[in-house]
Formats: sequence, C-alpha cells, structure tokens
Amino acid sequence: MTAWEATGIGSHPGEDHLEALRVVFGEVPGLPYLPELPARGVGADMLGRTASMLVDLAVEVQPSGWRLTDRPGRDHHRAADHLRRDLDGLEELGQGFEGPFKVQVCGPWTLAGAIELRHGDKMLSDAGAVRDLTASLAQGVEEHLAEVRKRLPRVSEVVLQLDEPGLPGVLRGTVPTASGFGRLAPVEEWRVEESLKGFGAPLVHCCAPGVPFGLLRRAGVRGVSMDASLLRRRDDEAIGEAVEAGMVFLLGVVPGTDAPLPDVGAVAAPAVEMWRRLGFAPGELADRVTLTPACGLAGASPRYARSALRTCHKAAEVLRDDPASGMQGA
Repeated sequence: MTAWEATGIGSHPGEDHLEALRVVFGEVPGLPYLPELPARGVGADMLGRTASMLVDLAVEVQPSGWRLTDRPGRDHHRAADHLRRDLDGLEELGQGFEGPFKVQVCGPWTLAGAIELRHGDKMLSDAGAVRDLTASLAQGVEEHLAEVRKRLPRVSEVVLQLDEPGLPGVLRGTVPTASGFGRLAPVEEWRVEESLKGFGAPLVHCCAPGVPFGLLRRAGVRGVSMDASLLRRRDDEAIGEAVEAGMVFLLGVVPGTDAPLPDVGAVAAPAVEMWRRLGFAPGELADRVTLTPACGLAGASPRYARSALRTCHKAAEVLRDDPASGMQGA
C-alpha cells in the first residue's frame, strides 16, 4: 500500500527555492517533492525544466514559445542552471531524508503539443518527431532520477510524476496548430499507451476534464493525479477498474490559488464520497488515496501555499485515524 497521506502537484510561488523546499519537507513529509518556481523566469516552469532534460534535442524560446534548435542556446542553459540550483538546494536541505520523494516532469504528449519543430508546426504534428521526443525524454528523465538519488542517498524511493494536462486534448484532436487556425489530428490511444510504458510505472497528473482512466490503466501507470472537482459518476466504472488493478489516486481537494480553506472534514469529503460510491472497504481509503491541491500553487501567495499543503496533510490524517466515521459523515 502507498500510505503517502498528502503531497503537492509541483509548482510554488516566489523565487526562493530553498524556502519552497523547507515548506515541502515541513508540510507534506509523507511525500515531499522538488518544487518548480516559474516566477524565476524563462526555463523555471514545467516546460522549461523538462526541456532542459532532453538528450540530444536542444530547444530555445521564440516569440511563439519553445522550439527545437540546432544547439543549446541561452534559454536552454538557463533552464539547466535553474534545475542544477534546485538539486543543490535539495541536497543541502534533504540530508538524512529516508522516505519517498517525488519529482515532476512534463509528460511527452503535453510537451509535444507545446514544442515546435525547427521550421514547421508543433512536434505533435509529426509522429516520428514525437517518437524521438519520447525517447529523448525517457533517457533524460532516467538520468534526472539517478541524480536525485545521488543527492538523496538514503531516500527509500524516487516517485516519478508525468504532468499531462494536455493529454485529453491530444486524444480528442483539439490541440491547436502552431498558427492557431487549425487543430492537430487526434492521436490513437495505443500510441499514447506505448509511449507511457517507456517511463516505467509513473504517476500521471492531469488537471483537465476527460482524464483517460482506462488508457492510463492499460499503460501500467502507478496512479492518477487529478482535480477532485472533475470527478463524475460516469467515470466510476473506469475508476473502480483502476483501483482494482492496484492504481492509486492523488485527489486535488483544495484550490491551487488563494481561497478560504474549509475544515479538514470538508476537505476530505470528495475522497470519502468517491470511495463510498465505489463500494471499496473504508479501511483501504487512506492507503489508496493521497490528498493534494487541485493543481500547482504557482498562482498562490506563499502563505496560502503553505496552508494548502498543511490542510491536505491534516485531512489525510483524519481519514487514517478514523475512516469509518469519515464515511458516515460524508
């Protein structure tokens, strides 16, 4: 069983990576993670950090966004420097840490829908380019995970999260072309399944409507991270099959931007209600469901970001301490 209790999605407000790490280690000790701080500028966001990991593929920022280039330029190097600094901070503050630790990277399909070819449309428009991107990313991620293990030599496990907010659009064919005047063709599910298998058994985060639960289950992912407000009864069968297959769920139960935070019972309610509706044993809930903010916290204030993580942790403790009473109160 997982028993992670609570964690965050990835991004944080501000520019102080050491302070962000202190918050993460302090508020979600069951599954801390390497924060992203997009406020630092180009290369510090999800896309930039992940692009800096690509092997034998260089990127640069153009007016339209990230684009493949012949050799690494200023923006590529800047992104790599941000990541190196974050890892240095992790090594400094994570000394002696022995639990599981999570890292987030942009998944191959969202990345392919964001990066442009050298002289053409988005990489998503070219199946061969997507294959090259996926292979490059898989190798870069493997090297990144090895580096994290090196910085945290006593860590019990490094958990990989692929951020795929663009995946539903990739499957439906709603991703715009580079010009913005058209839409790229939908991608077959089997292609997505095969590509995800190249990353082992990751978590997949998707905060967009239409999470493809069945596809992710068939791809062998470890778990799904999603906004609990997007749960729909029509998804119950697919979610139930995923749970029976051993997958875990990371449910976003508090807003990702500043908002009043309800009591922990109300925060835990979406997870309790889902579990009750699916008919699984109450005692298994805390081991199969981890509570998180609904999405990244980059748009929140630092004070709210800390409070959001703390609230998720406290709500998870309520589920573990007395899941039966939680079920009755839902």
